[in-house]
Amino acid sequence: MRKESVLVWFRNDLRLHDQEALCEANRKFEHVIPIYIFDPRFFQAQSFGFPKMGAFRLKFLIESVRDLQRNLQHIGSDLLVRIGFPEHVLPELAKQLNVKHIHFSEEAAPEERTIEQQLQEALIHHGILFDSWWQSTLCAKKDLPFSIPQLPDVFTKFRVQVERNWNHTPPLPAPTHLPTLPANAQQAIAENQFPPYPEIQTDQRAAKKFVGGEQAAIDHLNQYIWQKEWIATYEETRNGMLGEDYSSKLSPWLALGCISPRFIFSEVKRFEATRLKNKSTYWLIFELLWRDYFRFATLKYGAQFFKLGGIKNIAPQLIENKLLEKSWCEGQTGFPFIDANMRELRHTGFMSNRGRQNVASFFVHVLQQDWRIGAAWFESQLIDYDPCSNWGNWCYIAGVGNDPRKDRFFNTAAQSERYDTHGEFMKYWCPELHEIPPRYLHRFFEYSETTIHQLGLTLGTDYPRPVCSFIATTH
Repeated sequence: MRKESVLVWFRNDLRLHDQEALCEANRKFEHVIPIYIFDPRFFQAQSFGFPKMGAFRLKFLIESVRDLQRNLQHIGSDLLVRIGFPEHVLPELAKQLNVKHIHFSEEAAPEERTIEQQLQEALIHHGILFDSWWQSTLCAKKDLPFSIPQLPDVFTKFRVQVERNWNHTPPLPAPTHLPTLPANAQQAIAENQFPPYPEIQTDQRAAKKFVGGEQAAIDHLNQYIWQKEWIATYEETRNGMLGEDYSSKLSPWLALGCISPRFIFSEVKRFEATRLKNKSTYWLIFELLWRDYFRFATLKYGAQFFKLGGIKNIAPQLIENKLLEKSWCEGQTGFPFIDANMRELRHTGFMSNRGRQNVASFFVHVLQQDWRIGAAWFESQLIDYDPCSNWGNWCYIAGVGNDPRKDRFFNTAAQSERYDTHGEFMKYWCPELHEIPPRYLHRFFEYSETTIHQLGLTLGTDYPRPVCSFIATTH
């Protein structure tokens, strides 16, 4: 063990379990100094004008960082917290604390990788050594049966090859003890900086009250798998839209690394070995592989994922209309299924997967808006935002991503009839529609204002008129 100190920079890996950068630091160095940095870029406006990180995301992030700090304190350590650019803060802090080594996790998206590169250049300039680990995916990057440049452009080909050659690496246990911080680091704790905690009203209609942090993540996983056994019906319920029991809802904690995909996988396999193995238990693993795929695809294509033409370099035909964009963001399109999902997002920071596919398809293929605007709005609003899955999925829907089909269109009326047959979800988030029979809700655009008025609803006053004709019903 080296009689030296090491800084461990936490990023989107806010946990103690399955945390290789931390474990290696604890194994090799006498003193381990954990740090988290709130990057000012989190709080800037995007190129499309939305706040990069909305209130729900920020609240969840602060909760997760505070939980990490408590967990570190429980094992004898603590967490330095700063606000600043990591590529500036870390070299300065290393000099201040007389640290010659830094550990951190690797990221996949271009912005994060640019920060890594700038940090590495700064550290080299100051003579500071660094090590990084890839620890955000279920499958280790080194265990893939192909190089990143050879990654298949279709998910199914990726999944088949990975499953055929899979090396199941178990998650690392959380350390039970870390050395007490050196005196200079303890003094630095007194200078901790947190951004203001957002005061947001909790909407009682939310599918779940999401609380950030590793402990909340593990508690939720235990409930989902072991206490309620909801995983046993995941395949049948994953397209649900109301309630807590549909879908796993692990994505917010996965996005910040509060829980490891390898830990989730190990719990699913333990459930299969001791209680039940079926299509549903596999399907949760299948979804984790999709998450992996988008991360590796982002490594392969980088900034191309964030351009209008996507990885296919196809320029979609667009209609620039700020009113349509605003109506969609606010859930005021006059299409109840779309509005209900967009209002849920706006009021809670969450939306079901089925909802996301539909509102994205509507924005791109019906309203003919720039898909990057929709992706940017999701980035601002979603608690579970992660750049790879978000932008990868929007590329996919827009037909410029990893999709063998040319046009991934979701017929809003048909989807509404199938997944909200009785209109319960639409009425839940659009209470002004409570008295309208479901058959009208599914196909609002087909009925005259007079017909709707006879049902007790005045369009343009009680509820918005449809912002466009639903011309794409034949897709």
